Parts: sequence; C-alpha cells; structure tokens
Amino acid sequence: MKIKPLFDRVVILPKEAEKETASGIILPTASQEKSQIATVVAVGEGGTMDGKTVEMKLKVGQEVLYTKYSGTEFNLDGKKYIVIKQTDILAVLEK
Repeated sequence: MKIKPLFDRVVILPKEAEKETASGIILPTASQEKSQIATVVAVGEGGTMDGKTVEMKLKVGQEVLYTKYSGTEFNLDGKKYIVIKQTDILAVLEK
C-alpha cells in the first residue's frame, strides 16, 4: 500500500530508540527515549492554506528532526509512521 499526504503534510518514518548507551550499557524498554529523528517517506503537494501559499521544502529520503509531541501515528505494513505538518519539522539533517 502507498500513502500520499495532502496539502502541507509529510509522512515520516521515525528511527528506533537507542537500545544501548554510547558506553555499552543496555537500556530497558521503559527508559528508552523516543527518537525525534526520522526519514521523510512522502510529501504533500502544498497549496493554499488560509489564503497563504505553502511551498513544500522537503524531499523524500531526507533525514529530519521533528517536534516531540506532534503528528498522528499509524501502522502500515508492520512499520510505525507519523503524518506531520511541514511546520512541525525543525531541521533537515545533512551529512
């Protein structure tokens, strides 16, 4: 199945939480922090919202940093995705 977000929405695939610290200590599931880094899977077309033109600045495949409590989570084909507004994405991570 394929998903196509509408307007200024973006579908992202969050990275899994770190299961081990940098020093090698294995973290229990309860203390693992939710990652705020994700990969862009699909991007809406933008358009006119509230009389303003919204230009989409993101591209599929980019890694992004997003706000912690934003978007709507859903499962598709065994993976957990989030649909989020472009304005809830804080930065694009460049290598």
